[in-house]
Amino acid sequence: MAISRHSVPASARQQTATHIVDRLRAAGYAAYFAGGCVRDLLLGREPSDFDVATSARPEQVLAMFPRTFAVGAQFGVVLVVDGHESAEILTEVATFRSDGAYSDGRRPDAVRYTDSAEQDVLRRDFTINGMLLDPARLRTSGSVSDAVLDFVGGREDLHRGIVRAIGYPGQRFAEDKLRMLRAVRFAARFGFEIEDNTLRAVRAAAREIDQVSRERVREELTRMLTEGAARRAFELLEQTGLLAEVLPEVARMAGVEQPPQYHPEGDVWIHTRMLLEQLPPGCSATLAWGALLHDVGKPATFRIAPDRIRFDGHVEVGVRMAKDICRRLRMSNSDTEQILALVANHMRFADVEKMRDSTLKRFFRLDRFDEHLALHRMDCMASHRDLSLYRFALERYQTAAPEQIRPTPPITGDDLIALGHRPGPEFRKMLTLVEDAQLEGRIDTREQALAMIAERFPGPPKRA
Repeated sequence: MAISRHSVPASARQQTATHIVDRLRAAGYAAYFAGGCVRDLLLGREPSDFDVATSARPEQVLAMFPRTFAVGAQFGVVLVVDGHESAEILTEVATFRSDGAYSDGRRPDAVRYTDSAEQDVLRRDFTINGMLLDPARLRTSGSVSDAVLDFVGGREDLHRGIVRAIGYPGQRFAEDKLRMLRAVRFAARFGFEIEDNTLRAVRAAAREIDQVSRERVREELTRMLTEGAARRAFELLEQTGLLAEVLPEVARMAGVEQPPQYHPEGDVWIHTRMLLEQLPPGCSATLAWGALLHDVGKPATFRIAPDRIRFDGHVEVGVRMAKDICRRLRMSNSDTEQILALVANHMRFADVEKMRDSTLKRFFRLDRFDEHLALHRMDCMASHRDLSLYRFALERYQTAAPEQIRPTPPITGDDLIALGHRPGPEFRKMLTLVEDAQLEGRIDTREQALAMIAERFPGPPKRA
């Protein structure tokens, strides 16, 4: 049975979390829903998961439930496993605590458990994430609002559309530098503003984001890119000074002019933001990063030629820069390969109408070609808005059967050896010649392929 926090209905996850709260309370402990699920319920959104906060100590939680994982017991966090049809639900159960110093800017050096729900809330990040909910009261009243415990003004900030740090913002960000990126992500996701004091604290500490692991930074940036508010998120990153710290190559796009006949929208950064605005919620991470980085090589290749502004070699330079970024952020090999392919091939659509059938079909063979099409469409819509090349490529791609794009080769190297040819560089030329003819519909059979080889490469190579 698979274990998941998100692959089952929200109602089942809520029911499971409610059962855990009921068990804890029956044993004499305080327990509530906590964090993002409370915020989402108040906003009328479906929570992605339900977390529980309790006065029970980790060892007590471990003893109370038959299936648990002590994934963060040193910080008071236990995962409780419960079954649901074909999947199992993981619910995070955290003990009320107050934290000591954060010398590494990531985790507390020590935690002190407490029986006070209010004290636990005061060490959390933002007011909108600092509310608790009593599921028993929700069950009896039917009102989410009536069931919320709010010690930090989170409900009012939700109503006003504000992301505000709990307590002193500088202290919250000193405890965990990643919270600066989270402030940006929450503001973008919900269309909120970052409260003035919180914003000033982010700007003051932006340079310290390098203390956060690259994996955690990558995860936050990927969420910003794929939650449906990528443009707003990256504008906030720029305004807070975080963009120049985490992606200086992207920050350098601002102010880099483009030829107005092709890019009436403005500079490279404006163009890139217009692409980001088109990314839908739930889009693939590779497409999102490809959209962000497709023109990353332009600032380094900018020049003013006699006829117009040019970016000679920006694709090749961009691929190298994107590779460095992917390596720096420790992306997987498969994601890196696809992102680099998107950057490397985004200009090839300019030639699709002039491509030979063999070249076009090889173009279609690119892994996840639908992402290449999507990136090209966004690129056009963020500039001249002429979709004629996109429509041409889409129509040809959709009407080409898979066996036309990747047909079974009519001959192999063994056939060439049987004809007396020796393996070597000529083999590639012969097989490519046959493949081109096959893709272009000039030959279909093995006999036609062998006849073509005999005509173009008469007789076996002479032996030395």
